[in-house]
Amino acid sequence: MLLGQYDVIVIGGGPAGYTAALYCARAALSTLVLEAMAPGGQMGTTDQIDNYPGFADGINGFELAMNMQKQAERFGAESVFAQVSSMDLKGPEKKIYTEEGDTYTCRAVILALGASPRELGLPEERTLRGRGVSYCATCDGMFYKEKTVVVVGGGDTAAADTVFLSKICKKIYLVHRRDTLRASKAYLKPLEACENVEFVWDSVVEAILADGNVTGVRVKNKKTGETREIACDGIFVAVGNIPNTALVADAVKLTPNGYIDAGETTETNLPGVFAAGDVRQKVLRQVVTAVADGAVASHMAEEYLSGI
Repeated sequence: MLLGQYDVIVIGGGPAGYTAALYCARAALSTLVLEAMAPGGQMGTTDQIDNYPGFADGINGFELAMNMQKQAERFGAESVFAQVSSMDLKGPEKKIYTEEGDTYTCRAVILALGASPRELGLPEERTLRGRGVSYCATCDGMFYKEKTVVVVGGGDTAAADTVFLSKICKKIYLVHRRDTLRASKAYLKPLEACENVEFVWDSVVEAILADGNVTGVRVKNKKTGETREIACDGIFVAVGNIPNTALVADAVKLTPNGYIDAGETTETNLPGVFAAGDVRQKVLRQVVTAVADGAVASHMAEEYLSGI
C-alpha cells in the first residue's frame, strides 16, 4: 500500500537520523523517519552519556534520543516505526518497502542505518551490558577511574582504547588471541609506553564473571590450554563493529569493511542517496560525529533537491 510521498526519507532513528530529519524539516522539506525499533540506536541503550556537549552532568541515552525525536517532530518531521524490507534507490523517485507491506516514495534518501558492536558471543555478555561490559572506551571509560579493566582485541581500536584507558584506570589487561597486535605502528609506540598495561597473549575470554556486575573474566591460553581468572571491574570489547548495510549491499558502494563508501559530504555513488553516522566509513564514531553527519547529509540533500 502506498502510504506517502516525501521530499526526504531518513532510514534510521539514531542521532544521525533525527539530526538529519530536524535540519530537513527546518528547511521546509517533507521528511519521514523510518525506524525499526526505538529512537536512539546504540545511543538509546547507553545509560549515561558524559561526552556530548551541553550536558554538564551527563544525560541518559534514551532520554537524549527521545528529545532528538521530539525536536525533529516539532518542525514537522514524521516518524514511523517499521522494519524496512527493501529499497529501490535508483532513479529520481526512490521507493522504500516495509515488512508490513507498505510503500513510501521520496526524492532523496538519507541512510542512517548505524552499526552494531561485534560481540564476543558469550552467553552472559548481553545481560551484563551497562553493568561492566562496554563497547566504547571513550563513552564509558570515566566510570572506571582508578579501577582495573580488561580490553579484548588486537587491532587499532583495541590499542587506542587501551592507551585512552591507561590515563584513567589503575590497571589494564589487554587480551589478544595472537602473540602480536594487528594495530598499526602509530598506535604501538604509545601503547608500549603505558606502564599500567599487561598483555595477555594467545588468549581468549571464555567467560565473564559477575555478581550482579562484572567481577572478572576467565581466559584460556590457546597454545597451552591453561585457564586463569583475572579480577576486574569492567571489560571493554574492541573486536570491531558490524555496519548495518545488508539492506543496501547491492545498491550502494561499500568499503572492504562493509561500511558505506561516503566521504565527509555524505554522498554515496547514487544520486540523491546520502549516508550519515556510524554506517559510513569514518575515523571516529561518536554521538557528536553522528549528529554532524546528519546536518551535513540534510544540507547535501537540500542542494540535490534544489538542483544545485
